[in-house]
Amino acid sequence: MIVAQLSVSVDGYLAGPSPSLEEPLGIGGMQLHEWVIRLEAWRKQHGLEGGEVDIDTRLVEEAVRGIGAVVMGRKMFSGGEGPWKNDPNSSGWWGDEPPFHAPVFVVTHHPREPLELTGTTFHFVTDGVETAVAQARDAAGSDNVSIAGGAMVVQECLAAGLLDELTVHTAPIFLGGGIRLFEDGTPPKRLELLDVVAARLATHVRYRIPA
Repeated sequence: MIVAQLSVSVDGYLAGPSPSLEEPLGIGGMQLHEWVIRLEAWRKQHGLEGGEVDIDTRLVEEAVRGIGAVVMGRKMFSGGEGPWKNDPNSSGWWGDEPPFHAPVFVVTHHPREPLELTGTTFHFVTDGVETAVAQARDAAGSDNVSIAGGAMVVQECLAAGLLDELTVHTAPIFLGGGIRLFEDGTPPKRLELLDVVAARLATHVRYRIPA
């Protein structure tokens, strides 16, 4: 399957205003992920100790289980734009050992050779999201492909009919501006509700997207 899950605010933003290298999720954007970054399941995946176990834990464990490849946009990979030689974060946000441990396909306008880091290789795809998803499917085999974001990549997958499931984690905050998960032009589609989990720091809703 091709799956995506994203944390959003009540007013529909997955990043706050004025994203930067210092605040890649924009002003206030880190609040969207408070529900997950405190969990033992998330911290272990990122090489960190400690953390909590509660109602949200199952969602994180299910999210990472069976992922054979990942697709993301350039902004999610590094926050940069333009030629790679001018990108101060050209190796990405995650250091020498990213948490993916699967091939990652980065949609970009600027070609470069694959970047091999511990447990993860990033491949840079310059001919669109459909090609990136096709390459990810081949790499994943019988496992799932995760569309990690950002908003534009998810919107393009929806428009192309590529997504099978979408999970939206709605945090109880208003950001008041920033980057929206859905913009005008998202194709009309009726979704099938699969699961709802209401927790203190987010409401988690999983949908199937009919063909």
